[in-house]
Amino acid sequence: MQGQAYIGRFAPSPSGPLHFGSLIAALGSYLRARSQQGKWLVRIEDIDPPREVAGASTLILSTLEAYGLYWDDTELYQSTRLNVYEAKLQQLLADEQAYFCQCTRKQIQAMPDSYDGRCARLHPPLTHGAIRIKNTAAIAQFHDQLMGNVSVDKAFAEEDFIIKRRDGLYAYQLAVVMDDAFQGITEVVRGSDLLTSSARQISLFQQFHAPVPEWLHLPLACDAPGHKLSKQNHAQAIDNKAPQQSIQAALGFLGQAKVDIDAPEIMLKQAVEQFDLAAIPQQQEILL
Repeated sequence: MQGQAYIGRFAPSPSGPLHFGSLIAALGSYLRARSQQGKWLVRIEDIDPPREVAGASTLILSTLEAYGLYWDDTELYQSTRLNVYEAKLQQLLADEQAYFCQCTRKQIQAMPDSYDGRCARLHPPLTHGAIRIKNTAAIAQFHDQLMGNVSVDKAFAEEDFIIKRRDGLYAYQLAVVMDDAFQGITEVVRGSDLLTSSARQISLFQQFHAPVPEWLHLPLACDAPGHKLSKQNHAQAIDNKAPQQSIQAALGFLGQAKVDIDAPEIMLKQAVEQFDLAAIPQQQEILL
């Protein structure tokens, strides 16, 4: 990334309003980008309609604005890129870098370690089902800017994982890699719940011959051990009308010095000026 302009991003899914855990990810990625005099982009990851809540995308964007978290360029909606994902899948299938799989969850659970690639060996090949990547660039270890060297299970790393689901929806791993490459993201800053996903995404970047971004995984806010704040766990939405307290609390969670209570934009300006990457806690979870 040396000599390259920094581009970061915040990529929420519209499955509900932003909560304190979302704010940590948004604020952490924002501070990192602005402290590097870089761009900060917003991408709405709206490719899983069954999990999406009507009006959530608009609410997320208005919440970011209420917190002074203004993004560069126009926000990108993944739903506008479905034809790009499909074209990539068809290319991978044609080049025999991906294949259809009809194995059930029960069959996969009965396999010793992970999915064993059996559908790739069928002749003639299957013509429908989920689509798996032929994982020829498996990554079991990578460097994180905060945590240092991160290792994942070797069997997990080497698995031919799904890039299009059986129900026809595009898998997160495929979409996020294609969009990070498309937007020129130089560093991904997000929660440590996605550590293992990062290993798979690096393998896709390499297989697609795309520049691999750097990685910075922030600690997760949890209300119990192993139980992160999330929309699925009905975490309380942050207050759009009085954001100052939440901003101060999120800065404290990230180990950053307090700022003067003021308008959100002024608070964030001070937070950027005194941002200290080394002060962010290295543990994967922090209990609130």
